[in-house]
Amino acid sequence: MNDFLDYAALRVLWWLLVGVLLIGFAITDGFDLGLGATFRVVGRDDLERRALLEAIEPVWEGNQVWFVLGGGAVFAAWPLVYATSFSGLYLAMFLVLVALILRPVGFAYRDKLRGERWRAVWDAALTLGGTVPALLFGVAFANLFLGLPFHFDDLHRPVGSGGLFSLLHPFALLGGVMSLAMLVMHGNAYAALKVGEPMASRARAVGVIAALAYLAAFVAGGVWLQHGIGGFRIVGAVDHGGPSDPTAKIVAVVTGGWLRNFSLWPWMWLAPAGAALGAVATAALLNLRRAGAAFATSCLVQAGTILTAGFSLFPFMMPSSTHPNQSLTVWDASSSAKTLLLMLGAVAVFLPIVLAYTVWVFRVLKGKITLEALRDREGHY
Repeated sequence: MNDFLDYAALRVLWWLLVGVLLIGFAITDGFDLGLGATFRVVGRDDLERRALLEAIEPVWEGNQVWFVLGGGAVFAAWPLVYATSFSGLYLAMFLVLVALILRPVGFAYRDKLRGERWRAVWDAALTLGGTVPALLFGVAFANLFLGLPFHFDDLHRPVGSGGLFSLLHPFALLGGVMSLAMLVMHGNAYAALKVGEPMASRARAVGVIAALAYLAAFVAGGVWLQHGIGGFRIVGAVDHGGPSDPTAKIVAVVTGGWLRNFSLWPWMWLAPAGAALGAVATAALLNLRRAGAAFATSCLVQAGTILTAGFSLFPFMMPSSTHPNQSLTVWDASSSAKTLLLMLGAVAVFLPIVLAYTVWVFRVLKGKITLEALRDREGHY
């Protein structure tokens, strides 16, 4: 193994790859979650709601490939993170999966019958399928800054000691609100681009409100991190290429410590600056009816937000609130160097295929969905 791809470099590279997959998931599946959460507000009758659903129905399943890839990458590259998260966040993950399952069921059954009550039930299911994951993803990420209650026993098995309600710290709920607002903004920027009037006008209005709500939560979260939450910091020397042993380090907890990386590497400020400016630009562009540009800046918000979280936490991947010294980091929670290298080869082959397929699908499905087209197609006069 050459110097460029030594064990330490592979660990950092896989940390970056997981971030790329999360960004891909937020940009693609994020807009259909956000639109699913609000389509009953943007669409006022059955025909309008069907137009909004048709904007995401052909692509949502393909978008979830990024979610599957992210989970697979964590399983392969960071098995301790995967095992510990499923042990400590089992019920929360179960709720997310149930909500995600509601989407295919809702899409499959909504149009089986034309009854108003029938469709209302499935519309509610689709709304939950968009809202619950968008909210809980933010709650989960925010809890990483608080630390999760877990430790390792004498056999190095992860042991979680918290429950679902222990995750509902006010800061975590703020993270959930921020995540929901971010994805609602993204979804409605997409709707403004993809559907005709009058839904596009309503989507622009909802997107502006969501962008401002996201910006307020984002700034409030940064201030809270700086002044009210202890950040983790490894004390002493770190063997970046050493064996994975999360119990062989000392961690100090310092107020404002999560923002220390931005002082060490000032270029990291580009991430939160891009997220904040992207939200302002998205709101402004939606007001100017520039839906395409607004969707592009909304994608910048997704990337900037995830990068901000990743830069703040680095090198921690899953901090422990009960045993800080046993927190999982980039340096002590990875697979072997050989596994990381073999999986990197697989990523080099399949990631370009996923990207190319995604671009091809959206190119084939380009164009607006209008009420007139739906009426002509289905005989609504």
